[in-house]
Amino acid sequence: MSTQDTANPILRLSGLSKDYGQGEVLRNMDLDIFAGEFLTLLGPSGCGKTTTIRIIAGLERPSSGKVYLENQDVTSLPPEQRGVNTVFQNYALFPHMNVFQNIAYGLKLRHVPKARQKELVHEALSLVRLQGYERRMPTQLSGGQRQRVAIARALVLKPKILLLDEPLGALDLKLRQQMQQELKRLQQQLGITFLYITHDQEEALNMSTRVVIMQDGRIEQIGTPEQVYEHPETVFVAGFVGQSNLLKGRVEALGEENRLTLNVKGVLVPALSDSRFPIAQGEELILCLRPQRVLYGYNSQFDMSLTGRILSKEYAGGLQHTRIALSEELTLTAMSQAAELDAYPIGETVSVGWDIRHAPLVPNDPSAPDLGEGE
Repeated sequence: MSTQDTANPILRLSGLSKDYGQGEVLRNMDLDIFAGEFLTLLGPSGCGKTTTIRIIAGLERPSSGKVYLENQDVTSLPPEQRGVNTVFQNYALFPHMNVFQNIAYGLKLRHVPKARQKELVHEALSLVRLQGYERRMPTQLSGGQRQRVAIARALVLKPKILLLDEPLGALDLKLRQQMQQELKRLQQQLGITFLYITHDQEEALNMSTRVVIMQDGRIEQIGTPEQVYEHPETVFVAGFVGQSNLLKGRVEALGEENRLTLNVKGVLVPALSDSRFPIAQGEELILCLRPQRVLYGYNSQFDMSLTGRILSKEYAGGLQHTRIALSEELTLTAMSQAAELDAYPIGETVSVGWDIRHAPLVPNDPSAPDLGEGE
């Protein structure tokens, strides 16, 4: 997104709530989505992602709140009058129709002339790189090809917004990664606003211009992939996005230049505030330390005085996970390239450290479980 009209989002969700009778699955959700962006709703199952997208599509009515598309209230409009299309995980292709007929189905309902249908279907097939597949039946296609047909069927109608409900969830890892690149290419080529939902963190970080982290029907954080990964704002985001050592400690001392010391289960750990929120001595905070940031060896790491004992090593196909005990109660996980396998034996005492600029602090959440070990 090069420019955004922040006063006029293409889609605005205002005070959106949904209750199916067993408690709210969406809770007063406000969200602005801008033209031409690839925005992803990311969160665990049951957080409200699919409900949100179904309300936008017109497949569900909110219990309260409004949906605005290009400043028009579309909350009560049926799906076919909204100018949005949806791609589902299960493809939803008509099994008795061939590829051409599946893609042309929506055009036929709109009474588009047959010559124009043919032109638009061929254009859509070219976009998803399936030229020559017009006469094949869905059963003659691979999973990835069926998903491309489903995307072409949605794109052929020229939607203002394309909604994608975990469209790659049924694909194997390699094909899913290929389709991620294809979707990014399509979105950039067409400039259509994509609203994508997934529970796959890597997928969201790889594809999105912005990510919306959801939990329990609420938005926890909105930001670029780099912002939500490097600068989490809550304990949930710090623990959900990527792998983290989440260290709960009490502020032991406040120093100069936003430096401070945390007492984490008796271990004094240096930290750095980024000034997003005020910090007082004695306050409990959570340090978000990514395993790949943790270094260890016989020499001091980043001028820290921490030492630990290597408890275990696990080879994970290109990566090594090392568990290090800083005390009887405090254990960290370090992650390094397996090509750099170290010679430190299990039980060896090593110096441990990290760059405090890349270990953000978040406010403590009293409802969070007891922390202190690397997750």
